[in-house]
Amino acid sequence: MDRKTILEKGLLLNYLLGELNAKDEELIESALQEDKVLRQEFQKLESDFERMALENAIAPPQRVKSSLEKTLTKYDNDTPVKSLSTSSAFNPARLLVAASLAAIFALTSFWFYNQWQTAEENIRVAREEKEQLQESLQKLSEEIQEVNAMYAQLNDKDVIPLLLKGNKLAPDARAVAFVNHKSKSVVVNPKALPALSEEETYQMWADVDGEMISMGLLPTDKDLVALTYIDKAESLNITIEPKGGNDHPTVERLISNIYL
Repeated sequence: MDRKTILEKGLLLNYLLGELNAKDEELIESALQEDKVLRQEFQKLESDFERMALENAIAPPQRVKSSLEKTLTKYDNDTPVKSLSTSSAFNPARLLVAASLAAIFALTSFWFYNQWQTAEENIRVAREEKEQLQESLQKLSEEIQEVNAMYAQLNDKDVIPLLLKGNKLAPDARAVAFVNHKSKSVVVNPKALPALSEEETYQMWADVDGEMISMGLLPTDKDLVALTYIDKAESLNITIEPKGGNDHPTVERLISNIYL
């Protein structure tokens, strides 16, 4: 059983709680002996449990203690104790003390069990939050790298900025395409395109010898969109298409174009 499997399945926690079968316990114990990282993780887990148990410990209510003391005092003062032979001696007060101690032990055990369960849940939630945070940071890092790469493309000396203005179908539409024929890249800023319905999308096309080739979709909720560079394109064209895009342009919904 390798370290990754043990950590991903939370087997160290199950081992600590005694929830594994004998075979799995032996495997975990063997892994702990051989893997220093696992031992450190297990020791940390034990420390977290001890800390949470101390931080969340709850003392029994004072009324339980007071009630018990009054009951014991009453029986000590009011209950007669008959003198019998040693083998048949019976003392109700002692029996009450024993029963009361057992009740306190049961109550304390119940509280401790509840605190233990709470600590276990807190650890589980903390672990999930940590994983979610790591995923969010990873995604953010990837997005930052992507944006930085796009801005690097825009600052390249070989980039040609092209302004695509809207026609009579969308007179207020604007989009800027940054074309680099040397690196064969295209980045478009579509933010000035009018908003569409949820069932529509913008799509850009390259005209090559009279054939319109799709370069990709233009979602207006992004500042920059990287599209496919098409060799020997004579013009760039933007159309309004059904959600998800189209395999051929809807010419009657062409809103902008520019010749290269």
